[in-house]
Amino acid sequence: MNFRSDNEVGAHPDILASVTRAFTSGTAPSYGADDWTQRVERRLRELFDKPDLVAFPVATGTAANVLALSCCTPSWGAIYCHAQAHIVVDEANAPEFFTSGAKLCLLDGEAGKIDPRRLAQALAEPVYGVVHHPQPAAVSITQVTECGTAYAPEEIASLAATAHRHGLKLHMDGARFANALSFVGCSPAELSWKAGVDVLSLGATKNGALAAEAVVFFDADLAREFEFRRKRGGHLLSKMRLLSAQLDAYLADGLWLENARHANGMARRLVAGLTPLKGTQLLYPVDANEIFVVLPAHIHDALQAEGAQYHPWPSDRPGERAYRLVTAFDTDPADIDRFLSIAKSA
Repeated sequence: MNFRSDNEVGAHPDILASVTRAFTSGTAPSYGADDWTQRVERRLRELFDKPDLVAFPVATGTAANVLALSCCTPSWGAIYCHAQAHIVVDEANAPEFFTSGAKLCLLDGEAGKIDPRRLAQALAEPVYGVVHHPQPAAVSITQVTECGTAYAPEEIASLAATAHRHGLKLHMDGARFANALSFVGCSPAELSWKAGVDVLSLGATKNGALAAEAVVFFDADLAREFEFRRKRGGHLLSKMRLLSAQLDAYLADGLWLENARHANGMARRLVAGLTPLKGTQLLYPVDANEIFVVLPAHIHDALQAEGAQYHPWPSDRPGERAYRLVTAFDTDPADIDRFLSIAKSA
């Protein structure tokens, strides 16, 4: 009953098999000139219906985010994002480091989403061309958010329109993009570049890969410096097929969406059993595979006594004990049912 994080689970057998084949089939060109890397880019162009997109594999979500953002802003630039965004609270100043000093400007908004009015107000400030102020350069949104909620295409389009009107680029941290796509039910294109996203950090690690992400540039002009920044930052793998073989299997035959559907479905199963219990309360809507819930002390204690694992989470209301539970591509329904049985008994 481990619901601590989708980072703690293993990898999908098809992805492991793809890596094994890549390293038992002889030699391959290095630094991304291999067949797997080229095939991944072709798959992404087809999936996103964007023949001119440019994509680059990297090993971590942080690398994907900060290298993408470094192509969107000068060192004196400003990046607007939600105050709870991963790039703010979980990346140890990597965005500032890899952009050589760009400033993160924090915005509020309910359930982890940037309030479009706050963004419009921030970008209306008379700072453009004023040497004393950081210059607005990019907006970064997280899909799904740190509160587990998903941006709909029209919400993205609203933020993108404001950003583009002021000459800013829109970056999407898509660590759980597949989970959001499964929930929203539109096409990958409609949830990204057709809504105004310029560059996407496409996650795979949380959804069945060993360690693999892709930086997807829908605005190819932004990618001109990426290869040099990736190399300079130490994120260019010589045996790039280690990453690309994972992404190749991940994107083939809809595996990425199948994994996300399962994770989301397990979250809904968990919510359906938890929310009728007296004293439980959701902090946010459950759009994907993350659940933020208030649990009464006696239920929490009973679950802990039986070995259930999940993270404590801050609540805005004094005295409440809230927790985060995360389901994954390989969550066993039996674990969900055992968890709920313990909670109901308590």
